[in-house]
Amino acid sequence: MSNAIKVKILLVDDREDNLLSMESILEPGQYQLVKASSGNGALKILLKEWDFTLILMDVEMPGMNGLETAEMIYQREKLKHIPIVFITANSYGDEKLFKGYKTGAVDYIYKPIQPDLLRAKVAVFVDLYRKNHLLLEQEQKLKAINKNLEIEVRDRIASEEKVKELNKQLLKNIEKLESANKEMDQFANIASHDLQEPLRKIRMFNDFIVLKYRNKLDNEGQMYLDRIKVACERMQILINDIHTFSKIDVTKNALEYSDMNQLFNEVLSEMGQLIKKKNAKVSIDPLPKLYVFPSLIKLLFRNLLNNSLKFSNDDLEPEIRITAIMETPDDSFSKIKVTKYWRINFHDNGIGFEQQYANKIFAFFKRLKGNSENEGSGVGLSICKKIVDVHSGHISAKSIVNKGTVFTISLPIETPDGVIGTS
Repeated sequence: MSNAIKVKILLVDDREDNLLSMESILEPGQYQLVKASSGNGALKILLKEWDFTLILMDVEMPGMNGLETAEMIYQREKLKHIPIVFITANSYGDEKLFKGYKTGAVDYIYKPIQPDLLRAKVAVFVDLYRKNHLLLEQEQKLKAINKNLEIEVRDRIASEEKVKELNKQLLKNIEKLESANKEMDQFANIASHDLQEPLRKIRMFNDFIVLKYRNKLDNEGQMYLDRIKVACERMQILINDIHTFSKIDVTKNALEYSDMNQLFNEVLSEMGQLIKKKNAKVSIDPLPKLYVFPSLIKLLFRNLLNNSLKFSNDDLEPEIRITAIMETPDDSFSKIKVTKYWRINFHDNGIGFEQQYANKIFAFFKRLKGNSENEGSGVGLSICKKIVDVHSGHISAKSIVNKGTVFTISLPIETPDGVIGTS
């Protein structure tokens, strides 16, 4: 750390050859050397610069000599820390030396200057300067630490009552949130049931009109009937998804030790016609056995497969690949307090989406594409997230437009009872 401290030395002598000699001895590359040819010149420099490590100054100079210059220098508070080494050709008696030391000198060097002696003495003062500088830095740090500790203690004491109030408010907010969640679930459940009856009537009357009057309608009228049918079908999907979302409420003791391969194969069998219609290729790595809710995991797989098929690229045959790997949780996956978890990835080569929307796609009713482009309720991925949350897991997505998407599901190996699943 000391090497990083700037070492700046002021050389003061009325003779240019003496200045050049000292400059040569002290190796300019090692120190930053500033030269002055008189006492007044030195004072002018020190009016603007006071970050010098050492001053080497000739005693005998015309006009203002070295002793007088030193007295003027030390009248300024900012300059009192700079040690002055006098350089002289005379061997002074005790009285003269005492006057120099009284003025502020810390040492004398006699001419002709011995290079090794000059370098050694400068090195000593530079080392002292660095150590003092380091001590000052440590002192400032200690003062800052003490001040921060005082502030922290004061803030901690002052915040105790605030914490109590916040805890009270938090409990109230939790109660309100639980109440709101129950009301939302009840609303979703009731709404999904209450919407079924009017939807059935709309579909029934539409089918009646199609059956009895379709041939009497022009092309525009037939188009409107077709649009009503499509809108009803999408409404039915939405109601079913809302109903499914409201029913995802399970208890941990209902977990079953399940073969994920079997669950996925059952979903593949159920979706066989759609996969064949899309001419899709689905490949799967061996999946683990985990403690899960089988029906919910099947719904999770079904929704993710359906999402990949729905948003496939028109110019490519859909390719869906499922991989699995056991990993250790990292800082970004702190929800699961276990030593291991399984990460299951769903890769597809679909239309993808811009990565900035990755967190929004799991929101309720959130759809990145317009209703006219793709069918769907905007609830499917919300259901996926809720299912993964129920399993104390995590779901995320990475995507590139027109390149495809990877949905990553992370599920803990350990159950709340400490049972560990296997591959």
